[in-house]
Amino acid sequence: MNAAFRPLAALIVGFVFAAAVLAPISEVRAQSTIDKPLENPVDEKRALALHKLLRCLVCQNQSISDSNAELARDLRVLVRQRIGMGSTDEETIAYLVDRYGDWVLLDPPVKATTYVLWFGPAIMFVLALIGVIGFLRRNRTQPTIVPASLTVQEEARLKDLLDESGETNK
Repeated sequence: MNAAFRPLAALIVGFVFAAAVLAPISEVRAQSTIDKPLENPVDEKRALALHKLLRCLVCQNQSISDSNAELARDLRVLVRQRIGMGSTDEETIAYLVDRYGDWVLLDPPVKATTYVLWFGPAIMFVLALIGVIGFLRRNRTQPTIVPASLTVQEEARLKDLLDESGETNK
């Protein structure tokens, strides 16, 4: 084999070896992320409904039912455990809100601690609109600056300067 191709061959052998070693590990990891459903179909249906109400804290703006993040998986397992222990939907949600705050809810309640979340974008829009209107009004109503006319002395001085330089109008 040519000496120039040895590093390339070593790199290819390394990739093949890594793929052979890591493929079984990734398959085991993929199997471990599959959620084990509850035995009672009614409880499982409740759990799935709750999963759609809860936010993935990693992905943000994605429910834990749609997320593949480890934390979302842990939250799904926690919801199933709470339902399996006999907790109601409200108790399960209250437990998660106590633990993670209102942020864990995809649709947080309107209360004093979430006013910024609910009304912040509208307030920012109104402030930006006021700023744009003020900017446009100020630019529209500014008077145009008219240059002051020269005094008699200034006109005479200008004429003398132009005469000296030889640029008089004839």
